[in-house]
Amino acid sequence: MSASELTELAEEEERGRKRAPWGVIALVLLTGLALIRNGSGEFDVGPPQPASAAAADAGSLHSSAGQGPRALPFSVADRVRIPAIRVDAPVMPVGLGADGWVDAPPPEDPNLAGWFTGAVSPGEKGTAVVVGHVDNMQGPAVFYGLGALKKGNSIEVRRRDGKTAVFRIYGIEVFSKSNFPGDRVYASKGAPELRVITCGGGFSKQHGYDGNVVVFARLAEVR
Repeated sequence: MSASELTELAEEEERGRKRAPWGVIALVLLTGLALIRNGSGEFDVGPPQPASAAAADAGSLHSSAGQGPRALPFSVADRVRIPAIRVDAPVMPVGLGADGWVDAPPPEDPNLAGWFTGAVSPGEKGTAVVVGHVDNMQGPAVFYGLGALKKGNSIEVRRRDGKTAVFRIYGIEVFSKSNFPGDRVYASKGAPELRVITCGGGFSKQHGYDGNVVVFARLAEVR
């Protein structure tokens, strides 16, 4: 079987996977992405946290169907760029592990993000999910600066079909793991949207981070 045929087969398998219930996604993302922050002292101030002014307002959370570019067909995510915080990272597919958690990218590679295959692909109608570590034992990782983003910043996701889905940020918030609003974060808004998630909030050596930073964005352009 040729390389192109193998790629097509993989994409057919991804399309055929049953989408996980959003309530389950909320739980596994919360439990599967907590890391112990580097204890060297160099990064003891911790990653930046979203400003209260960056929260998504009620109007921006309403359905955006009929606005912006037309939804794209399925295609595997290949790379993510966030120019405002100098992120330019390859993306690997991640699913649910045997323990029921989302398989985050290998922590030893700090510049690697994961696209959760239990949701839509970036640019499809619905809410796509990209995850990544905030840090590892050596220091900051791919989404360390996520909390410093502002409304209006862009996120670019290059897809395997050669198209780049450009999303515009309309909110950045940190949510407690004990009170995570899964429906608000993951439910479809009627148009192509993206959530980028990493750990955040308070930190303890015993429990790791007590929250998750979530970036809300919707499709604004296709290149």
